[in-house]
Order: sequence, then structure tokens, then C-alpha cells
Amino acid sequence: MSSPLKSVAPSAIIKAAVSEDHKRPRLADLRIHDKSKLISATVVRGAARAADFLTATVLGLAIALLYVNEPQVASSPIYLTAIAATGLFVVGAFEVLSLYTIAAFTSILRQMPRIVLGWTIAFGLFVVSVFFTKMGAELSRVWLAIWYTAGATALIGERLIISTLTRGWMREGRLYRRAVLYGANDVSSEVIAELEADAGSDIRISGIFDDRIDERNPRIVAGYPHLGGLDSLLTFARETRIDLIIVALPMHAEQRLASVLRTLSVLPVDIKLPARSSPVRFSRSVYTHIGSVPMIDLSDKPIADWGNVVKWLFDKTIAAAALVLLAPVMLAIAAAIKFESKGPVLFRQKRYGFNNDLIEVLKFRSMFTDRCDASASRLVTKDDPRVTRVGRIIRKTSLDELPQLINVLFGDLSLVGPRPHALQAKAGTQLYDAVVDGYFARHKVKPGITGWAQINGWRGETDTEEKIKKRVEHDIYYIENWSIFLDLYILVKTPFALLNAENAY
Repeated sequence: MSSPLKSVAPSAIIKAAVSEDHKRPRLADLRIHDKSKLISATVVRGAARAADFLTATVLGLAIALLYVNEPQVASSPIYLTAIAATGLFVVGAFEVLSLYTIAAFTSILRQMPRIVLGWTIAFGLFVVSVFFTKMGAELSRVWLAIWYTAGATALIGERLIISTLTRGWMREGRLYRRAVLYGANDVSSEVIAELEADAGSDIRISGIFDDRIDERNPRIVAGYPHLGGLDSLLTFARETRIDLIIVALPMHAEQRLASVLRTLSVLPVDIKLPARSSPVRFSRSVYTHIGSVPMIDLSDKPIADWGNVVKWLFDKTIAAAALVLLAPVMLAIAAAIKFESKGPVLFRQKRYGFNNDLIEVLKFRSMFTDRCDASASRLVTKDDPRVTRVGRIIRKTSLDELPQLINVLFGDLSLVGPRPHALQAKAGTQLYDAVVDGYFARHKVKPGITGWAQINGWRGETDTEEKIKKRVEHDIYYIENWSIFLDLYILVKTPFALLNAENAY
């Protein structure tokens, strides 16, 4: 099994490629060890729509409350309906005028006339609606005039803020999907040429990978550096943010394609196959597009776009509330630990997190200080002499995990997800990744305090191969079927699962 932790140093290759080929390709992004988070263009566009709607409607309501008699505004649905309808008209007009593209966000000076035009069209539609519904007599004309003038100014100001943010994200490379290609062949060259011909492409290419290194595979492919084979790709994707892998292999090479996909499936990235890799032409519904280039989806990020936003809000809101509500319980546990044995209240342990990143997980200390096992090379067993009396109670009830709510606030953990395992945790005498093929696929999402495996009876000690296989099986199910409603269901079920302390020592 290929190890995703095998070291590789592509920096020298990249530097050599850039020095030899002075004209860097248009889509090149050759940064390494850059883990800046991708900001979804879908989320940015959605947030801009919401900002436009709120700017128009809140301003309209504020002017109405200040200028018109307040009780009249509050009691009359006419003003509220008019304001809401105009907000929707603004979003519709801006959509028609292509003001919800990343290019439009970054070129605010060129877009100002279209912003004013869109606002004028929206306001005109509102005025026409008022005329045909004969509501004009009930609305203040001065309010309309002030709202129109202030609205144009406010929308331009709001778009200036969006433009400033967007330009900064563009400079940091956070609005571009960073891609690599696997397969140094004619298909790769053709796909790259098509992507570079697309002026609006949101893809940046970091390099080419291929295990077949011979005269057919030069060090530079279509201007991009050849950075190694499959193991190098796995390591590169651990060390540098990669959002997309394009597997440029012919579909008739079934065994090689299947092997590559099986290896890459542990990464939290989108994996696509160029449509030109297959001589068969499918129906349109089979294809997705990167710009104008048709692709076949092989694997998707488990949580992306608005899913990331919703899960982030879910985690932060509930974790903050839980910390406040459980503060007395946590203080009592801390006092009990301190009273029973010397040493720190909290135990810090390195574990594998999202995409195999090392994170430091917090727990209440449940062992004697001089017997703590930071690497978990030896699992805790029933009546383990290393565990304190307080430790036995908090481990059985999982109260030792409460400090991990702090990890959730810091962004290392999620409330719900696969439980993070210690570095040297073993099933019997073997490390978990040696027991379970594709074990690292459970790191495609952020690890959690509780998870699908825990509420289905696979909580606690994993001392046998069957136990770790079952836990990973449930973790993969969670990843493939994630929804915020599943997270909520798992949270609700967790207290009941804690009643079964059979394997928790």
C-alpha cells in the first residue's frame, strides 16, 4: 500500500522548471507548502447576492422609518412589500447584467455604470408595478427619491468592499481552484491547452504527475513541471492545498485507472476524468465542465461550498453554547483531577486531523502524570493501572472529551466527524493504516468529537482488526452521506450512546 506520508521535495524541480522556461504558463501556480484555504466562488457569489438584497432593502426600510411616520410603515404591508420586491428586482437585474462573476467583483470601476443601470432598472420595475397596482398614492414620493439616490451610492459602496476583499483573495490564490494532472501524455497537453484558451477559467495548475518516467515523459509537460509519481502526488497534496486532480488517462487502461483512483480516493479533492479520455460520448447530464472543458466526475469533495459554511456555523454556534452551559461541570472535573493527583488538568495529544495534518487534541487528564502515553502506543484496557479513579469515571462517560469543544472553536475539530486517532494507535500489533486498506480516506473531512461510528456501538477500545475495520466502515459511510441533518441526528443520539460503556475504559 502506498504511504501518503512518504517525503518528497518538488521545490527543486519547480525552481529548475521556472528557470529553464522563462515564460511561465498563464495558469501556473507553482507555490508549494501553501495551505491557504480555498474560498468557494459559489459562496462569494451567493454572499454578494445577499449583500445586494440587504443593502437595498435595509436602506429602503431605514429611510421609510426616518422620513415616513413610523407606525404607518410598521402597520402597512405596502411599504414592506415594495421594499422586498425592489430588493429582488435588484438581484435579478444584476444577474442579467452579469454582475455576479468574479471578474465583475474585481473590476469595480468598470462595473459602476452597470451597477447604477441595474439599480435604475430595478427601481423602474418597482415604479411601474406601483403604477399598475394603483398604490402610488399610498407611497411617499420624497421617500422614493431619497431611496433611489441613496441606494445607488450604497450599492456602489458595498461593491467597493466586495471588490477589496475579492482582490485580496485573488492575490492569495484563494479564489482559484488549484489543480494537478496525473498522466504526462497527449491528453494532458490537450486539456491544458483548452483550459488556457478559456479566459474565464478559475483553475490554476501546480504541476504534472506520472509514474512512467522515460523519454515519453519529459521534465516539462506543456510548460508545467513533472513532479514525480503517485506517491509524490499524495505527499504534495498533503503539504500544499490541492482542490482538483485531473486524471488524464485513457479509459481503456482500466486496471491502471482503477489503481490510480483507489490510491487518490483518500484525498479530500475533486477527481475528474477529461471527456476526451474516452472515445464514448455520453449524454450531457454525465458531464460537468471546468470552464468550457467537459469532464466526467470520478470523486467529489465530501463537504464543499455552502456545506462548509453551514457546518462551520453549526460547529461554532453549538460549541460556544456548550462551553458556556457546561462550564460548571468542567470546573468540577478540573478540581477533582487536581485534588486526586499531581500534574496538569489537561492532557495534550498529537493526532491526525483533516488531510493527515497533525493537530493537538485537548482532553482532561485521566492518567497519572508519569504514566501518560502521548503517542497511544499502548491502548487503555479494563482496570488499567495507569488510569486514576477520576479518570475511570470521566473516560467511561466521555467527560474527558469536553475540552475538545475548545478544539472545535479553534477549528481543529468538528462537533461531528470521524474520531481522530493517536499517531501510534494499533489494532493488536499493527498500526491502523496497515490493517485497513484506504484507512486515510477517513481524513477527507475534519475529525469530530463524536461520530456515526460512536453512536452505532463502535466507541472505545479498538484492540482488534474487526473493531477498527467497523469503525472505519462507519466513518466512510458518514463521509459519503454527510448532511447537516445527519450531524444533528448524531449529536442528539450521542448522550444515549454514552450509556453503553462496555468498551470505554
